[in-house]
Amino acid sequence: MFEQRQGRDASVLPSPLIGRQAPAFALEPLPGSGKPGLSDADLRQGRTTVVNLFASWCGPCRVEHPSLRLLIDDPLLKINDVRLVGVAYKDEPANALKFLSTEGDPYVAIGMDIKGRAAIDWGLTGVPETFVVRGDGTVAYKYTGPMTEQALREKVLPEIEKTLR
Repeated sequence: MFEQRQGRDASVLPSPLIGRQAPAFALEPLPGSGKPGLSDADLRQGRTTVVNLFASWCGPCRVEHPSLRLLIDDPLLKINDVRLVGVAYKDEPANALKFLSTEGDPYVAIGMDIKGRAAIDWGLTGVPETFVVRGDGTVAYKYTGPMTEQALREKVLPEIEKTLR
């Protein structure tokens, strides 16, 4: 199973970004999405943001997608104005749009990282990966791999809740 490698939980691979400011980046919006692009300044707006790096060509991203829709429907997150944003990693805009129209679009903003430069700065080890960022732009948590409903409830939501205290 993806989450278990050599007896370790692969979803908690260490990240040097934890406790540090999110890397500087500015990504153009996904053309045709009607949503804004994304930059590091957007992560310093005083509210928790969940940053999900995904790709239409990524099978595990399709597995994860229903959990992202559950995340945005969580009542505590709605009350606290937690945002979910997407970074389309090395994807063609038309393919990303088709993926989101088929699977559902849970994001309030989508940045296009066509060359993968921003993902390198985030320390991406492979899509999907999800980061929880505090309202001041500090990276609080990283989840590696496809987030299941169980992982959402047991790992990711508790980490998001910590940022709300």
